[in-house]
Amino acid sequence: MIKLTCRAAGRVLCPGLRCFSGGEVTEHASGWIQSPHLTEQASLYVHWPYCLRRCSYCNFNKYIPKKNNDHIMTKCLQWETDTLLQLSQVSCITSVFFGGGTPSLTHPSTIAAILETLSKRMSLSDEAEITLEVNPTPAGMSKLDDFVRAGVNRFSIGVQSLQDEDLKSLGRDHSSQEALKTIEEARRLCPGRVSVDIMFGRPKQTVESWEKELSELLRICDDHVSLYQLTLERGTQLFKQVQCGEVTVPAEDVTAEMYQCARKTLQQHGFLQYEVSNFARHNSVSHHNMSYWRGKQYIGVGPGAHGRFVPLGEGGVFREARTQTLEPDVWIREVQQRGHGTRRRIQLSRLELLQEVLVMGMRKTRGISHKHWELFSPEMGLCEIFGASMDVQQLVQSGQLILDDRGLCCSWDGLALLDSILPTLLVELERQILQKPHRDHSVFTDGQTKKTSNPQ
Repeated sequence: MIKLTCRAAGRVLCPGLRCFSGGEVTEHASGWIQSPHLTEQASLYVHWPYCLRRCSYCNFNKYIPKKNNDHIMTKCLQWETDTLLQLSQVSCITSVFFGGGTPSLTHPSTIAAILETLSKRMSLSDEAEITLEVNPTPAGMSKLDDFVRAGVNRFSIGVQSLQDEDLKSLGRDHSSQEALKTIEEARRLCPGRVSVDIMFGRPKQTVESWEKELSELLRICDDHVSLYQLTLERGTQLFKQVQCGEVTVPAEDVTAEMYQCARKTLQQHGFLQYEVSNFARHNSVSHHNMSYWRGKQYIGVGPGAHGRFVPLGEGGVFREARTQTLEPDVWIREVQQRGHGTRRRIQLSRLELLQEVLVMGMRKTRGISHKHWELFSPEMGLCEIFGASMDVQQLVQSGQLILDDRGLCCSWDGLALLDSILPTLLVELERQILQKPHRDHSVFTDGQTKKTSNPQ
Protein backbone atom coordinates (compact mmCIF):
# COMPACT_ATOMS: atom_id res chain seq x y z
CA MET A 1 0.00 0.00 0.00
CA ILE A 2 0.93 3.67 -0.16
CA LYS A 3 2.46 3.81 3.30
CA LEU A 4 5.72 2.36 2.00
CA THR A 5 6.36 4.70 -0.90
CA CYS A 6 8.17 7.27 1.22
CA ARG A 7 10.40 4.53 2.63
CA ALA A 8 11.21 3.47 -0.92
CA ALA A 9 12.32 7.03 -1.63
CA GLY A 10 14.65 6.83 1.35
CA ARG A 11 16.11 3.52 0.27
CA VAL A 12 17.56 4.93 -2.93
CA LEU A 13 19.99 6.94 -0.79
CA CYS A 14 21.72 3.97 0.76
CA PRO A 15 25.05 2.31 -0.13
CA GLY A 16 27.73 3.85 -2.26
CA LEU A 17 27.00 7.50 -1.61
CA ARG A 18 29.88 9.94 -1.76
CA CYS A 19 30.31 11.65 1.60
CA PHE A 20 32.03 14.93 2.37
CA SER A 21 34.11 15.83 5.38
CA GLY A 22 35.22 19.35 6.10
CA GLY A 23 34.21 20.42 2.62
CA GLU A 24 36.45 17.83 0.90
CA VAL A 25 35.17 15.15 -1.44
CA THR A 26 36.24 11.75 -0.12
CA GLU A 27 35.50 9.96 -3.41
CA HIS A 28 35.22 11.31 -6.94
CA ALA A 29 31.85 10.90 -8.58
CA SER A 30 31.54 10.06 -12.23
CA GLY A 31 30.97 12.81 -14.75
CA TRP A 32 27.44 13.49 -15.99
CA ILE A 33 25.49 16.46 -17.23
CA GLN A 34 24.01 18.83 -14.68
CA SER A 35 21.94 21.05 -16.94
CA PRO A 36 21.82 24.78 -16.16
CA HIS A 37 18.03 24.45 -16.43
CA LEU A 38 18.12 22.33 -13.28
CA THR A 39 20.31 24.69 -11.23
CA GLU A 40 18.76 28.10 -11.85
CA GLN A 41 15.73 27.60 -9.60
CA ALA A 42 14.88 25.92 -6.30
CA SER A 43 12.14 25.73 -3.72
CA LEU A 44 12.80 26.51 -0.05
CA TYR A 45 11.74 24.43 2.95
CA VAL A 46 11.99 26.02 6.42
CA HIS A 47 11.70 23.75 9.46
CA TRP A 48 10.31 25.05 12.76
CA PRO A 49 11.24 22.28 15.24
CA TYR A 50 9.01 23.05 18.22
CA CYS A 51 5.66 21.61 19.32
CA LEU A 52 3.68 22.00 22.53
CA ARG A 53 3.31 18.23 22.79
CA ARG A 54 4.30 15.10 20.88
CA CYS A 55 1.60 13.14 19.06
CA SER A 56 1.50 9.42 19.83
CA TYR A 57 2.26 8.41 16.22
CA CYS A 58 4.86 11.04 15.33
CA ASN A 59 8.60 10.45 14.86
CA PHE A 60 9.38 13.73 13.11
CA ASN A 61 12.24 15.93 14.25
CA LYS A 62 10.36 18.01 16.82
CA TYR A 63 11.03 19.19 20.37
CA ILE A 64 9.11 20.56 23.32
CA PRO A 65 10.71 23.96 24.04
CA LYS A 66 12.17 24.46 27.51
CA LYS A 67 12.22 28.22 27.08
CA ASN A 68 11.15 30.83 24.57
CA ASN A 69 14.03 31.32 22.15
CA ASP A 70 11.96 32.49 19.18
CA HIS A 71 14.17 35.54 18.68
CA ILE A 72 17.45 33.62 18.34
CA MET A 73 15.75 30.88 16.28
CA THR A 74 14.45 33.52 13.87
CA LYS A 75 17.89 35.12 13.51
CA CYS A 76 19.51 31.76 12.85
CA LEU A 77 16.88 30.73 10.29
CA GLN A 78 17.54 34.01 8.49
CA TRP A 79 21.29 33.47 8.65
CA GLU A 80 21.18 29.90 7.36
CA THR A 81 18.72 30.87 4.62
CA ASP A 82 21.11 33.55 3.39
CA THR A 83 24.14 31.23 3.58
CA LEU A 84 22.56 28.37 1.66
CA LEU A 85 21.05 30.67 -0.96
CA GLN A 86 24.51 32.09 -1.60
CA LEU A 87 25.91 28.57 -1.79
CA SER A 88 23.29 27.40 -4.29
CA GLN A 89 23.59 30.48 -6.53
CA VAL A 90 20.00 29.98 -7.69
CA SER A 91 18.43 33.03 -9.29
CA CYS A 92 14.83 32.34 -8.30
CA ILE A 93 12.95 30.64 -5.46
CA THR A 94 9.72 29.23 -6.84
CA SER A 95 7.97 28.34 -3.55
CA VAL A 96 8.48 28.39 0.21
CA PHE A 97 7.08 25.88 2.70
CA PHE A 98 7.15 26.44 6.48
CA GLY A 99 6.86 23.01 8.11
CA GLY A 100 7.61 21.38 11.41
CA GLY A 101 7.10 20.81 14.19
CA THR A 102 4.32 23.33 14.54
CA PRO A 103 5.33 26.46 12.60
CA SER A 104 2.00 28.11 13.43
CA LEU A 105 3.36 28.42 16.99
CA THR A 106 5.90 30.96 15.85
CA HIS A 107 5.23 34.68 15.67
CA PRO A 108 4.19 35.95 12.21
CA SER A 109 7.16 38.32 12.35
CA THR A 110 9.43 35.25 12.01
CA ILE A 111 7.78 34.37 8.70
CA ALA A 112 8.08 37.97 7.51
CA ALA A 113 11.75 38.14 8.50
CA ILE A 114 12.69 34.97 6.60
CA LEU A 115 10.80 36.08 3.49
CA GLU A 116 12.52 39.48 3.70
CA THR A 117 15.92 37.78 3.88
CA LEU A 118 15.00 35.73 0.84
CA SER A 119 13.79 38.74 -1.15
CA LYS A 120 17.03 40.62 -0.50
CA ARG A 121 19.08 37.77 -1.91
CA MET A 122 17.05 36.92 -5.06
CA SER A 123 13.74 37.22 -6.85
CA LEU A 124 10.57 35.90 -5.27
CA SER A 125 7.66 36.57 -7.59
CA ASP A 126 4.30 37.80 -6.39
CA GLU A 127 2.82 34.51 -7.65
CA ALA A 128 5.20 32.35 -5.58
CA GLU A 129 3.41 29.87 -3.33
CA ILE A 130 4.17 30.51 0.37
CA THR A 131 2.73 27.71 2.50
CA LEU A 132 2.44 27.42 6.29
CA GLU A 133 1.53 24.26 8.15
CA VAL A 134 -1.14 25.02 10.75
CA ASN A 135 -2.21 23.14 13.84
CA PRO A 136 -5.98 23.83 14.04
CA THR A 137 -6.08 25.08 17.62
CA PRO A 138 -7.69 28.36 18.71
CA ALA A 139 -4.20 29.83 19.09
CA GLY A 140 -3.26 28.80 15.58
CA MET A 141 -6.49 30.10 14.08
CA SER A 142 -6.15 33.47 15.82
CA LYS A 143 -2.89 34.21 13.96
CA LEU A 144 -3.97 33.25 10.44
CA ASP A 145 -4.73 36.84 9.46
CA ASP A 146 -1.31 37.99 10.71
CA PHE A 147 0.41 35.17 8.82
CA VAL A 148 -1.24 36.32 5.60
CA ARG A 149 -0.02 39.87 6.22
CA ALA A 150 3.46 38.41 6.78
CA GLY A 151 3.40 36.88 3.28
CA VAL A 152 1.74 33.46 3.59
CA ASN A 153 -0.73 32.71 0.80
CA ARG A 154 -1.46 29.00 1.34
CA PHE A 155 -2.29 26.98 4.46
CA SER A 156 -1.83 23.27 5.09
CA ILE A 157 -4.04 22.30 8.01
CA GLY A 158 -3.28 19.16 10.02
CA VAL A 159 -6.84 18.02 10.76
CA GLN A 160 -5.92 14.27 10.83
CA SER A 161 -9.37 13.26 12.13
CA LEU A 162 -12.86 14.62 12.70
CA GLN A 163 -13.44 12.18 15.57
CA ASP A 164 -12.66 13.72 18.97
CA GLU A 165 -11.93 10.34 20.55
CA ASP A 166 -9.41 9.56 17.83
CA LEU A 167 -7.79 12.97 18.12
CA LYS A 168 -7.29 12.37 21.81
CA SER A 169 -5.77 8.91 21.30
CA LEU A 170 -3.43 10.33 18.64
CA GLY A 171 -2.24 13.00 21.06
CA ARG A 172 -3.59 15.91 19.02
CA ASP A 173 -4.30 19.11 20.93
CA HIS A 174 -7.35 20.24 18.96
CA SER A 175 -10.98 19.17 18.67
CA SER A 176 -12.97 18.44 15.53
CA GLN A 177 -14.95 21.66 15.94
CA GLU A 178 -11.75 23.69 16.26
CA ALA A 179 -10.50 22.06 13.07
CA LEU A 180 -13.67 22.96 11.20
CA LYS A 181 -13.50 26.57 12.39
CA THR A 182 -9.84 26.84 11.37
CA ILE A 183 -10.63 25.55 7.88
CA GLU A 184 -13.45 28.08 7.57
CA GLU A 185 -11.21 30.98 8.61
CA ALA A 186 -8.35 29.83 6.37
CA ARG A 187 -10.70 29.58 3.38
CA ARG A 188 -11.90 33.12 4.03
CA LEU A 189 -8.33 34.40 3.94
CA CYS A 190 -6.91 32.21 1.16
CA PRO A 191 -9.79 30.85 -0.93
CA GLY A 192 -8.70 27.97 -3.14
CA ARG A 193 -5.37 27.72 -1.32
CA VAL A 194 -6.19 25.68 1.76
CA SER A 195 -5.02 22.07 2.00
CA VAL A 196 -6.44 19.64 4.56
CA ASP A 197 -4.50 16.63 5.87
CA ILE A 198 -6.52 13.64 7.06
CA MET A 199 -5.34 10.24 8.22
CA PHE A 200 -6.80 6.79 7.70
CA GLY A 201 -5.95 3.38 9.15
CA ARG A 202 -6.39 4.75 12.66
CA PRO A 203 -7.09 2.49 15.67
CA LYS A 204 -10.63 1.05 15.66
CA GLN A 205 -11.42 2.78 12.36
CA THR A 206 -13.70 0.96 9.90
CA VAL A 207 -14.42 1.49 6.22
CA GLU A 208 -17.93 2.65 7.13
CA SER A 209 -16.75 5.23 9.68
CA TRP A 210 -14.09 6.42 7.23
CA GLU A 211 -16.70 6.97 4.50
CA LYS A 212 -18.85 8.99 6.88
CA GLU A 213 -15.88 11.08 8.01
CA LEU A 214 -14.82 11.81 4.44
CA SER A 215 -18.33 12.96 3.57
CA GLU A 216 -18.29 15.37 6.51
CA LEU A 217 -14.86 16.69 5.53
CA LEU A 218 -15.87 17.26 1.91
CA ARG A 219 -18.75 19.47 3.00
CA ILE A 220 -16.38 22.04 4.49
CA CYS A 221 -12.92 21.54 2.94
CA ASP A 222 -11.38 23.75 0.29
CA ASP A 223 -9.87 22.53 -2.99
CA HIS A 224 -7.00 20.33 -1.76
CA VAL A 225 -6.96 17.15 0.34
CA SER A 226 -3.98 15.06 1.41
CA LEU A 227 -4.60 11.49 2.57
CA TYR A 228 -2.10 9.76 4.82
CA GLN A 229 -2.18 6.20 5.99
CA LEU A 230 -1.21 5.90 9.64
CA THR A 231 2.21 4.26 9.83
CA LEU A 232 3.49 2.68 13.03
CA GLU A 233 6.92 4.20 13.58
CA ARG A 234 9.34 2.48 15.92
CA GLY A 235 9.99 4.49 19.08
CA THR A 236 6.60 6.20 19.16
CA GLN A 237 4.02 5.75 21.89
CA LEU A 238 1.49 4.29 19.46
CA PHE A 239 3.99 1.71 18.20
CA LYS A 240 4.56 0.50 21.76
CA GLN A 241 0.82 0.36 22.44
CA VAL A 242 0.20 -1.78 19.38
CA GLN A 243 3.17 -4.02 20.12
CA CYS A 244 1.91 -4.83 23.61
CA GLY A 245 -1.69 -5.30 22.49
CA GLU A 246 -3.20 -2.21 24.13
CA VAL A 247 -4.26 -0.82 20.76
CA THR A 248 -5.21 -2.47 17.47
CA VAL A 249 -5.10 -0.95 14.01
CA PRO A 250 -7.01 -2.05 10.89
CA ALA A 251 -5.60 -4.92 8.84
CA GLU A 252 -3.79 -4.14 5.60
CA ASP A 253 -6.66 -5.27 3.38
CA VAL A 254 -8.99 -2.93 5.30
CA THR A 255 -6.68 0.07 4.87
CA ALA A 256 -6.36 -0.80 1.18
CA GLU A 257 -10.15 -0.66 0.91
CA MET A 258 -10.17 2.66 2.76
CA TYR A 259 -7.70 4.11 0.26
CA GLN A 260 -9.70 2.98 -2.76
CA CYS A 261 -12.91 4.23 -1.15
CA ALA A 262 -11.35 7.66 -0.59
CA ARG A 263 -10.05 7.87 -4.16
CA LYS A 264 -13.50 7.17 -5.61
CA THR A 265 -15.29 9.49 -3.17
CA LEU A 266 -12.93 12.38 -3.85
CA GLN A 267 -13.23 11.86 -7.59
CA GLN A 268 -17.02 11.99 -7.31
CA HIS A 269 -16.66 15.39 -5.61
CA GLY A 270 -14.55 16.85 -8.40
CA PHE A 271 -11.11 16.17 -6.93
CA LEU A 272 -8.48 14.88 -9.34
CA GLN A 273 -5.77 12.66 -7.89
CA TYR A 274 -2.44 14.06 -9.06
CA GLU A 275 -0.16 12.12 -6.69
CA VAL A 276 -0.37 8.99 -4.54
CA SER A 277 -1.71 10.90 -1.51
CA ASN A 278 -2.86 14.21 -2.95
CA PHE A 279 -6.08 15.38 -4.58
CA ALA A 280 -7.07 18.78 -5.95
CA ARG A 281 -9.89 20.47 -7.79
CA HIS A 282 -9.87 23.76 -9.71
CA ASN A 283 -6.13 23.21 -10.34
CA SER A 284 -5.25 23.87 -6.67
CA VAL A 285 -2.25 21.54 -6.62
CA SER A 286 0.62 22.12 -4.20
CA HIS A 287 3.33 23.62 -6.39
CA HIS A 288 5.92 23.23 -3.65
CA ASN A 289 5.35 19.50 -3.31
CA MET A 290 5.23 19.14 -7.08
CA SER A 291 8.79 20.45 -7.20
CA TYR A 292 9.85 17.48 -5.05
CA TRP A 293 8.04 14.97 -7.24
CA ARG A 294 9.55 16.49 -10.38
CA GLY A 295 13.07 16.10 -9.01
CA LYS A 296 13.77 19.82 -8.85
CA GLN A 297 16.24 21.45 -6.47
CA TYR A 298 15.14 22.36 -2.97
CA ILE A 299 16.99 24.03 -0.12
CA GLY A 300 16.30 22.87 3.43
CA VAL A 301 16.73 25.35 6.28
CA GLY A 302 16.36 24.70 10.01
CA PRO A 303 17.08 21.82 12.43
CA GLY A 304 16.89 18.47 10.65
CA ALA A 305 15.85 19.94 7.29
CA HIS A 306 16.82 18.12 4.09
CA GLY A 307 17.88 19.64 0.79
CA ARG A 308 18.93 18.71 -2.75
CA PHE A 309 20.94 21.24 -4.74
CA VAL A 310 24.21 21.88 -6.55
CA PRO A 311 26.57 24.07 -4.43
CA LEU A 312 27.65 26.27 -7.33
CA GLY A 313 28.89 28.92 -4.91
CA GLU A 314 31.86 26.78 -3.92
CA GLY A 315 32.52 25.38 -7.38
CA GLY A 316 30.32 22.30 -7.06
CA VAL A 317 29.04 20.59 -10.23
CA PHE A 318 27.04 17.69 -8.77
CA ARG A 319 23.80 17.70 -6.82
CA GLU A 320 24.17 17.04 -3.12
CA ALA A 321 21.77 15.56 -0.58
CA ARG A 322 22.10 17.71 2.55
CA THR A 323 20.87 17.25 6.10
CA GLN A 324 20.98 19.94 8.75
CA THR A 325 21.86 19.19 12.39
CA LEU A 326 18.86 17.72 14.21
CA GLU A 327 19.00 19.22 17.72
CA PRO A 328 17.89 22.87 17.82
CA ASP A 329 20.40 23.99 20.46
CA VAL A 330 23.33 22.40 18.62
CA TRP A 331 22.05 23.69 15.29
CA ILE A 332 21.83 27.24 16.68
CA ARG A 333 25.42 27.04 17.92
CA GLU A 334 26.66 25.79 14.53
CA VAL A 335 24.80 28.51 12.62
CA GLN A 336 26.28 31.15 14.90
CA GLN A 337 29.76 29.73 14.34
CA ARG A 338 29.73 29.16 10.57
CA GLY A 339 26.52 30.51 9.11
CA HIS A 340 24.81 27.15 8.64
CA GLY A 341 24.15 23.88 10.46
CA THR A 342 24.76 21.39 7.66
CA ARG A 343 25.69 18.13 9.37
CA ARG A 344 25.83 15.78 6.37
CA ARG A 345 26.56 16.26 2.66
CA ILE A 346 26.22 13.43 0.18
CA GLN A 347 27.23 13.86 -3.44
CA LEU A 348 24.76 12.06 -5.69
CA SER A 349 26.07 9.98 -8.56
CA ARG A 350 24.20 9.88 -11.85
CA LEU A 351 22.50 6.62 -10.86
CA GLU A 352 21.47 7.89 -7.45
CA LEU A 353 19.95 11.05 -8.90
CA LEU A 354 18.00 9.03 -11.47
CA GLN A 355 16.78 6.71 -8.72
CA GLU A 356 15.37 9.69 -6.87
CA VAL A 357 13.78 11.12 -10.02
CA LEU A 358 12.19 7.73 -10.71
CA VAL A 359 10.87 7.11 -7.19
CA MET A 360 9.45 10.60 -6.76
CA GLY A 361 8.15 10.94 -10.31
CA MET A 362 6.24 7.66 -10.23
CA ARG A 363 4.22 8.98 -7.29
CA LYS A 364 2.45 11.33 -9.72
CA THR A 365 -0.59 10.03 -11.56
CA ARG A 366 0.94 11.31 -14.81
CA GLY A 367 4.25 9.69 -13.96
CA ILE A 368 7.36 10.81 -15.85
CA SER A 369 7.25 12.21 -19.37
CA HIS A 370 10.00 11.47 -21.88
CA LYS A 371 10.89 15.16 -22.05
CA HIS A 372 11.22 15.44 -18.28
CA TRP A 373 13.35 12.29 -17.99
CA GLU A 374 15.63 13.66 -20.72
CA LEU A 375 16.53 16.62 -18.48
CA PHE A 376 18.24 14.19 -16.12
CA SER A 377 19.19 11.42 -18.54
CA PRO A 378 19.83 12.83 -22.04
CA GLU A 379 21.71 9.71 -23.17
CA MET A 380 19.29 6.99 -22.08
CA GLY A 381 15.55 7.43 -22.47
CA LEU A 382 12.74 5.69 -20.61
CA CYS A 383 12.08 3.25 -23.45
CA GLU A 384 15.76 2.39 -23.75
CA ILE A 385 16.00 1.67 -20.02
CA PHE A 386 12.70 -0.09 -19.40
CA GLY A 387 11.32 -1.11 -22.81
CA ALA A 388 13.15 -4.42 -23.21
CA SER A 389 12.74 -5.64 -19.63
CA MET A 390 10.57 -8.76 -19.32
CA ASP A 391 9.68 -7.85 -15.73
CA VAL A 392 8.58 -4.37 -16.76
CA GLN A 393 6.62 -5.81 -19.70
CA GLN A 394 4.76 -8.09 -17.31
CA LEU A 395 3.69 -5.04 -15.31
CA VAL A 396 2.55 -3.38 -18.54
CA GLN A 397 0.62 -6.44 -19.70
CA SER A 398 -1.03 -6.80 -16.29
CA GLY A 399 -2.35 -3.27 -16.61
CA GLN A 400 -0.41 -1.88 -13.64
CA LEU A 401 2.14 0.12 -15.62
CA ILE A 402 1.95 2.25 -18.78
CA LEU A 403 4.96 2.89 -21.03
CA ASP A 404 3.96 4.73 -24.20
CA ASP A 405 4.72 7.81 -26.27
CA ARG A 406 3.82 10.05 -23.31
CA GLY A 407 6.22 8.45 -20.84
CA LEU A 408 6.11 6.06 -17.89
CA CYS A 409 3.33 6.01 -15.29
CA CYS A 410 1.18 3.74 -13.16
CA SER A 411 -2.38 2.97 -14.11
CA TRP A 412 -5.23 3.82 -11.72
CA ASP A 413 -4.96 0.35 -10.18
CA GLY A 414 -1.17 0.30 -10.34
CA LEU A 415 -0.77 3.50 -8.32
CA ALA A 416 -2.23 1.76 -5.27
CA LEU A 417 0.44 -0.94 -5.74
CA LEU A 418 3.35 1.43 -6.25
CA ASP A 419 5.37 -0.17 -3.44
CA SER A 420 5.49 -3.47 -5.29
CA ILE A 421 6.20 -1.84 -8.67
CA LEU A 422 9.09 0.42 -7.66
CA PRO A 423 11.59 -2.36 -6.79
CA THR A 424 11.27 -3.80 -10.30
CA LEU A 425 11.86 -0.41 -11.89
CA LEU A 426 14.79 0.41 -9.62
CA VAL A 427 16.51 -2.90 -10.34
CA GLU A 428 16.16 -2.39 -14.10
CA LEU A 429 17.37 1.21 -13.88
CA GLU A 430 20.49 0.18 -11.99
CA ARG A 431 21.21 -2.68 -14.40
CA GLN A 432 20.93 -0.49 -17.48
CA ILE A 433 22.88 2.49 -16.11
CA LEU A 434 25.76 0.45 -14.73
CA GLN A 435 26.22 -1.79 -17.75
CA LYS A 436 26.37 0.99 -20.33
CA PRO A 437 29.69 2.91 -20.64
CA HIS A 438 29.16 6.61 -20.13
CA ARG A 439 30.56 8.84 -22.88
CA ASP A 440 32.63 11.97 -22.27
CA HIS A 441 30.54 15.09 -22.07
CA SER A 442 30.41 18.49 -20.47
CA VAL A 443 29.28 19.56 -17.05
CA PHE A 444 27.83 23.07 -16.96
CA THR A 445 28.23 25.40 -14.01
CA ASP A 446 28.11 29.18 -13.74
CA GLY A 447 28.16 29.52 -17.53
CA GLN A 448 31.48 27.69 -17.83
CA THR A 449 32.10 24.25 -19.34
CA LYS A 450 34.34 21.64 -17.77
CA LYS A 451 35.29 18.42 -19.55
CA THR A 452 34.92 15.17 -17.63
CA SER A 453 35.80 11.64 -18.66
CA ASN A 454 35.24 9.42 -15.65
CA PRO A 455 33.32 6.20 -16.49
CA GLN A 456 30.11 5.45 -14.58
